[in-house]
Amino acid sequence: MLTDPIVLAGRTAPSRVLFGPHETNLARRREVSHRHVAYYERRAAGGAGLIVTETASVEAGDRPYERAPLATDCGPGWAAIIAACRPHRAIVLAGLGHAGSQGSSAYSQSALWAPSRVPDVVSRELPMEMEEAEIGRLVDGFAAAAALAVRSDLDGVEVDAGQHSLLRQFLSGLTNLRTDSYGSDRALLARQVLGAVRDAIGPDRILGLRLSCDELAPWAGITPEQAAGLARDLGSLADYLVVVRGSAMGTSATRPDLHTEPGFNIELCRSIRSAVDGAGHVVLQGSVVDPAQAQRALEDGVADLVEMTRAQIADPDLVSLWRAGEGSRIRPCVLSNQKCRVRDNRNPLVSCISEPRSGHETQDPAVGGLDEHALEVLVVGGGPAGMEAARTLALRGHRVRLVERSSRLGGALRSAALVGGRARLAELADWLEAEIRRLGVTVETGVTATPEDLGASVVLATGAVPGPREYRIADGAHVLDVVELLTAVENGGLDDLPQGPVVVFDPVGDPVGVGIAELLAGHGRRTAIVTQDTVVGTQLALTGDLADANTRLRRAGVTLHKNALLREACAGRVVLEDRFTGEQREEPAALLVHCGHRLPDRTLALARPGSARAGDCVAPRTVHEAVLEGRRAALAIGAAQAPVGEAVR
Repeated sequence: MLTDPIVLAGRTAPSRVLFGPHETNLARRREVSHRHVAYYERRAAGGAGLIVTETASVEAGDRPYERAPLATDCGPGWAAIIAACRPHRAIVLAGLGHAGSQGSSAYSQSALWAPSRVPDVVSRELPMEMEEAEIGRLVDGFAAAAALAVRSDLDGVEVDAGQHSLLRQFLSGLTNLRTDSYGSDRALLARQVLGAVRDAIGPDRILGLRLSCDELAPWAGITPEQAAGLARDLGSLADYLVVVRGSAMGTSATRPDLHTEPGFNIELCRSIRSAVDGAGHVVLQGSVVDPAQAQRALEDGVADLVEMTRAQIADPDLVSLWRAGEGSRIRPCVLSNQKCRVRDNRNPLVSCISEPRSGHETQDPAVGGLDEHALEVLVVGGGPAGMEAARTLALRGHRVRLVERSSRLGGALRSAALVGGRARLAELADWLEAEIRRLGVTVETGVTATPEDLGASVVLATGAVPGPREYRIADGAHVLDVVELLTAVENGGLDDLPQGPVVVFDPVGDPVGVGIAELLAGHGRRTAIVTQDTVVGTQLALTGDLADANTRLRRAGVTLHKNALLREACAGRVVLEDRFTGEQREEPAALLVHCGHRLPDRTLALARPGSARAGDCVAPRTVHEAVLEGRRAALAIGAAQAPVGEAVR
């Protein structure tokens, strides 16, 4: 059923899987770029039924992030996208919207638009209250953008009344305090926009609506009960309705990370579909990354289509593989948000920790199958870098032997999966292991490679060793590196560690320190975390988990020592120093867990200078960097030849 076609406004999509609108930072200025074209074409080739392009602003003053597309500049790019995707039969729609008070005035240098003078809860900026002139410009902007999409030969448009939209702000009692007709009938503007868009595109093009059906602010916001009426009212004007949740009041709920179970909107979507009672198609959205879950939702009548955006960033061939009965080969999306959540001031390009080619299709072309000369290649290290190197080499036709000194494959990736709330990371390790075994890689665990084992062709992915300590360790202090702690957890030996308070030292601010503190507190240990930063886990802002992580720590009873430097670990205590005042204090600590950077294991690299290296033995790596470097190291061996075999996915 997931791969069955579906007809919308007389147009047939080849599957019921939607690739939804999302920030990519692929734009050139505010135009759809050739990178966009390659990005969307890849998903069309993989079987996506509907593709909704990155939401384009319908009015020039709306620029929510630097590379946000502007509809008036998108015509040529939209035309190029449909030309690239139509041979694969995918339906392509233009995402259209306006961010309103959730935008930014940093680029436009103009006041933000909003239904009422309510400051945005994130930026705290006070917007202007729209008057008739601005409302007219907005409606006209949607209509003009929709007309341009039709002239560009797109199959239709999707109007955004979701979490980050001005239309949602008009629909909500949180932000719409007006006393005119747009306040007494908060859906009036949305109806006007949908009517103007329908007039612009005609009856034979698709009109979709993305609607926030639960703002998670029941004291004044849109509730599921209210959304049922909105869905009946507005959904009848569209060909399909995407059910989403969230608002400015709950931004982390908009696209939550791996701490939230996949398919979190299933019951909300079920209730909305029941409310509309067959008047238009309903789309399930909400971290749906497993085709089996998507299939069940369709069979259970939850929805008519399923949005699987992050899943198709992780594996563009998701639909094709599912259709071919090879679901086990689908590269998993672990929902980490580390590379696919890109709205920050660094302007990173969209990508995926497990598929680094996503978003880089024009820079990293698909690598064809067999090299001209098959080689015997030794890969040392069975972490993500080593396994990806072995996988790529095997796909290129080389005879590959992988040796791993521990008893299992996965390396730091499996250790990371033990950290609080990050168990989904193990799915990537499982997938990589299954793929290299399917491809015939010779795998040997419990084997420590020596310099004498290194032949002419070798990839070193030997990982890391504990890094330096920038604090004094006194006699009698119990200090464990984070990997040592996780080894104890995995072996069930946590009770063998010193009893009493545990202090987690987190000089990095990434998911590790926070996760370790959660894990220890979850085992009933009295836990504190020490950071030099003003907020614990500062790097979690990039994945959207910062506020939620600090909430979880508080609920778990973890003591937060912020703005603190670790100066000494002693028997039963640590010495901390306030980084502003220099004042020192002691805190109880039967055990100190060090979560700082680790250093490359260079033992074999020094014995064989110039060998291809990947992962932590180069520098402290994220999973994304390890996978990317493993692939690059493999491709450097044997040099690229004419592609004639199975493609590297």
